[in-house]
Amino acid sequence: MPERRKAYPTAEELRIWRDFIETTEALRSELSSRMQRESSLSPGDYAVLLALREAEGRRLRSSELAARIGWERSRLSHQIGRMERRGLIRREECVTDSRGAEVVLTPQGAEAFRDASLPHLRDVHELFVNTLTRDQLAAAEQIATALRNGLKVPRDT
Repeated sequence: MPERRKAYPTAEELRIWRDFIETTEALRSELSSRMQRESSLSPGDYAVLLALREAEGRRLRSSELAARIGWERSRLSHQIGRMERRGLIRREECVTDSRGAEVVLTPQGAEAFRDASLPHLRDVHELFVNTLTRDQLAAAEQIATALRNGLKVPRDT
């Protein structure tokens, strides 16, 4: 458990915070640019496709999909519309509840996800894994866990 501190960060703590945030954003930006360039998928596309790929039957109710990727339902609705127009997903009436719809991974979406995954994993390895030592990777995991716990965000397994 972290020690209790005063209400505001010190200048040194703010410097560390900014460095952390700016570096994280630069890493995300580079990964996003590479994904878009190599596969024509946005990070949002990839997040949706990944969640559907991992879901039983490769389908999820919209509300469950939004919860899995941590998005507001309105944001997801716009994303789904764009992806549906490109043939990556489709909406189907929910068989267990006629009031709802499920988002379903299409064969084209599965292929796009497969094609994007190897370059993306290569880029993650190059830009993240290869730049850190084993001890630094372990520390990154501990930091992520502490931050997630402080935010009370469940960990995906």
